Amino acid sequence: MVTLEQIREITRTLPRTEEALVRDYVKFRVRGIVYASVSPDETVMGFGFPKEERADLVAAEPDKFLLPRESDLRFHWVQVRLAAIDEQELYELVTEAWRMCVPRKVWLPRLGPPTGPR
Repeated sequence: MVTLEQIREITRTLPRTEEALVRDYVKFRVRGIVYASVSPDETVMGFGFPKEERADLVAAEPDKFLLPRESDLRFHWVQVRLAAIDEQELYELVTEAWRMCVPRKVWLPRLGPPTGPR
């Protein structure tokens, strides 16, 4: 299981990231746009993800991924159970979500072109 501290280690390396505590959720954001959020019990992380791809992601691995609550379905967002992923997958999910929030010129020199389909 990955931890909140491991998430923080990744987000600390991502330019323009701010951390905030909002209604007991730890949120990581760029200029007010949240790209990752950890539940108060630290078992679930929501993260930015293309809306058009999330149903397939959840259907492919329902023990790992879940849809956000109904009020958040309008956003580019999905959730993952932290006990179901390892550090490498965490890194990929967080950095891809971060990329959705920053200008291309910020992430391209740092991470290179986006990886292929998930």
